Order: sequence, then structure tokens, then C-alpha cells
Amino acid sequence: MTIAVTDVDAAGPATGLVPSFTVVPGAVVHRVLEGARREVIDVVERAYRTHGAGETVNPPSYFLRFPERPTSRIIALPASAGGSIGVDGIKWISSFPGNVADGIPRASAVMILNDQRTGYPIACLEASIISAARTAASAALAARVLTGADRRPRRLGIVGAGLISRYVYEYLVEDGWEFERIGVHDLSTAHAEGLRERVERDGTAVEVHSDAESLIRGSDLIVFATVAATPHVEAPEWFDHGPLVLHVSLRDLSPSVIRSATNLVDDVDHCLRAETSVHLTEQETGNRDFVAGTLYDVLTGALTPPATGTIVFSPFGLGVLDLAVAKFVHDRARLAGGAVGVDDFFHDLRRHG
Repeated sequence: MTIAVTDVDAAGPATGLVPSFTVVPGAVVHRVLEGARREVIDVVERAYRTHGAGETVNPPSYFLRFPERPTSRIIALPASAGGSIGVDGIKWISSFPGNVADGIPRASAVMILNDQRTGYPIACLEASIISAARTAASAALAARVLTGADRRPRRLGIVGAGLISRYVYEYLVEDGWEFERIGVHDLSTAHAEGLRERVERDGTAVEVHSDAESLIRGSDLIVFATVAATPHVEAPEWFDHGPLVLHVSLRDLSPSVIRSATNLVDDVDHCLRAETSVHLTEQETGNRDFVAGTLYDVLTGALTPPATGTIVFSPFGLGVLDLAVAKFVHDRARLAGGAVGVDDFFHDLRRHG
């Protein structure tokens, strides 16, 4: 739906088209994504390839912090994606860890999509689910391409038993992973038990670990999805068995652990900032030589992951991934009638009234 607007100025009459504006509620976002996990992994892979080919604009994330609330933050992730994605937009996502104690999720978010021809906003989507889905799809994609037939992990370890961990687990299973053993560690026993109950509904026994060391040593695929602000895993020898580490939360591993591994990121400039583990390692070493490359390098064959040794994938979380998944959700929701149109959202469209 578009609204035709005639604008008369000194140059004479001209006709512009103002896009309609829709809202996609969280329930609709959930319905679209629930049955499309493999498609979302493909969407995220296409976004990585589009970004790697230089067809995106992905500025640094902007952090709104609060001196009186140091653990909380709100982040703006603007981006533009060309190619087959063809949309601009921004994610506005808050992280308030104190919410968990009140029984509500830590993160909440909205996503605004903009029409590339006019710049007009075309949609507002509930985006905490989109953010979790793109994070999980990125992790599942990395697990797929960083392991071969001779290096297929069978023991999954999860550090941090929140919503993101649940999404990563579900995306791994949807992508065909089968695990002989699954371990969970969280500072909260109640949270760890909650994730254990969810996973065991799928028929796989889960062990809750009271310490991170035993979980890490007993796992060959490890997911870090915590709210840690500073590194808390400092012993490289815990990784002597050479696991694949999906370092989703970015700040769990000490520089000594990072230096002992083959390190891959989603975008070097984005990931080596904001006091991430790889950023701290750069500050400590004075260089970036410890970064082997990006996931795009692996996808295009420019880099072959080593067959042995620890691999750490640290994805900063590119705004173009959110954008691609949001565009996918918006298009599906419109087709299914789940996008709610807001009539007359744009008003006073004539230059002189």
C-alpha cells in the first residue's frame, strides 16, 4: 500500500510515493520464525556474504550507558543492506540484567525498517526475538562451517542458561546436530535447571555442572552466552582437548585463552572494540595477529579452519544480520496478514499545507 502525494514547488509539480507503515507484534514474529529456523540460517549466511562483498553499510554500534545503572545499557545498531536484501534500518535493544530477578527477560528491542527509495520508515517490529534468532542462526552457521566430518562435536556444553542459550540449542538441533551428552553451567542453579528441563524434553540427558572447568573439559562444542562484563575463564589448559567455542557473549575468555586458540570473528573492526575479549587481547599484545580471519573468509574458501586445536568464534553481532532477519519476518508477516497497518501514520505531507 502506498499513498500518492502531489508536491508543487518552484520547479513545477512532482509526484512522490509514501510507503505505508506497519507494526509486527512479537506473537507474529514468533510464529514466522518458529517454523523457519533453517531458512533463517540461510538468511544470515546471505547477510554475511552480502556484508563480506562490500554491499552493506554497518557503522559501529552506539551504546547508551547509565552511570547510576552501570550494568544496564541500550544499544543502537544502524545498518543498510544492498543486494537481494535491499533495506535500511536500526535495532534499538536494551539489556537490563536486573530484569531477570523480577521474572522478565533481560533484553527488549524494537526494529525499524526504512524504504531505500524514500527513506520513509515502513515497519516497526518487536525485535528481541529477531535478535535472539539472528544470534542463534549465526552460531549454528559457524558450527556448521567450522567443523568437518572428521571434527563433528558430540558433546555440547552451555555456559549461561538464558534465552540466548535456548535459542542456540534449538537452532543447532534444527540444523541437524545430535549430541551424546549435554552439559549446562550457570551461576544460578535455578536457571541451569530450567534449561536442563527444556533440553531433556527432546530426549537427551543433561548434566548441570557446578563449575565451568568440568563443563569445558568435558565438551567439544562450547557455547558461551552469559552477561559477563569481564573475563572469568582464564585457564588455557581447560581447552587442551581442542573444542570449538562459540563465544556469543564475547567477554568470557581471558586474553591468555584467546591467544592459545585460532580466532575467527564476524567483522574484525567491529569485534575488536567495547572491551570484548579479543579487544582486550589487542590492547595487551598491541596487534591483531591473533585473529585468523572472519566467518566470511571461511564461507568463501579464503580460509580453511584447522583440523585440530581450539577454535574460538567471537561474533559481535552485525546490524545487517538483524536487518536481514527483520526483512524476512516483515515480508512473511505481510503475506500472512500478520502485519498491522497504521493508517495515516504519516501526516501533513504537503510542503506548504
